[in-house]
Amino acid sequence: MKLVTYVAKGAAHFVEGRAGILVGERVLDLAALGTWASRNGVALPQVNGAAGLPTTMLALLNMGQDGMAGAHAALEAAGKARTDDLREQAGETPVARAMSAIELRTPVPNPATLRDFYVFEQHVKAARARRGVGMIPEWYEIPVFYFSNTSELYGAEEPVPYPRHSHEVDFELEMAAVIGREGRDIAAEDAPGYIAGYMVMNDWSARDLWRKEQPLNMGPAKGKDFATSLGPWLVTPDELDDVRIGSGKDERYNLEMRGWINGDQLTLDNAKTMYYGFPQMIERASEGVRLRPGDVIGSGTCGTGCILELGTERHRWLLPGDVVEMEIERLGMLRNTLTGESTEGR
Repeated sequence: MKLVTYVAKGAAHFVEGRAGILVGERVLDLAALGTWASRNGVALPQVNGAAGLPTTMLALLNMGQDGMAGAHAALEAAGKARTDDLREQAGETPVARAMSAIELRTPVPNPATLRDFYVFEQHVKAARARRGVGMIPEWYEIPVFYFSNTSELYGAEEPVPYPRHSHEVDFELEMAAVIGREGRDIAAEDAPGYIAGYMVMNDWSARDLWRKEQPLNMGPAKGKDFATSLGPWLVTPDELDDVRIGSGKDERYNLEMRGWINGDQLTLDNAKTMYYGFPQMIERASEGVRLRPGDVIGSGTCGTGCILELGTERHRWLLPGDVVEMEIERLGMLRNTLTGESTEGR
């Protein structure tokens, strides 16, 4: 399944979105689909005391396997129905909505945590070489991460405000996983069973702020604080079975990763080149702590996945009006435009 969170076209950024399933050029509203499927004899889990499906993505993830199985069953029934069977009923939310009538938000709004790792060896080596330093031997011992800001998340096509306190704004193309069930001290071998799905991630960065923070050894903070884009949808693991490489702790995916600024392609890599896979990241993240449904795990930047690595001789830092497109094969295109004013030259 391709799971989305959507709002009506033109809705404000703060408006709460509804969960849906993408089918071609339509989105099936999850709760409305559940109501329709229950009336048509599909066995569904209990939501607020009645058979059905919830209105939000986080509520669906909190239902665990029962929720996902119910969504799959409802979707299968809808696939066999006539279009007229899914029509709007008086006083109720329509089951099917055209993509042209809605806007997407980040697939999992308001996740409890967002951990961003650092697992692509090419990026780490190249970015450090740009700063005239060698590889860190300890990087090969454990996957490391920092916590990012979950209050400034943006979905596909949402305008991203340019941070007025920076004039060296960068993109970072990453792959992200979303946790689908609670766990603590999760072994890497078991970790794939805790993943609800995957999506594209753009970890926007203010490099001038980040550079000032680095000597203080407190990890990225204001340099990563202003925006993260996620989307366009959450793809469940079963959709990627044919591109899976390895299993258990060694699981990877053969998925090409590409990035553009204003149509100029800068990035080309593949998710299979991760030195540490998501199972190893999840094992590390869950050591001594609970991971919860909806928690986001970012891979870190892929090779050639940012201006810092490529150099400003290849492309200047980003400016208001720039259109940044991030695409991972099978996971979709995440496109955003920076808006506002730059402080450059002030």
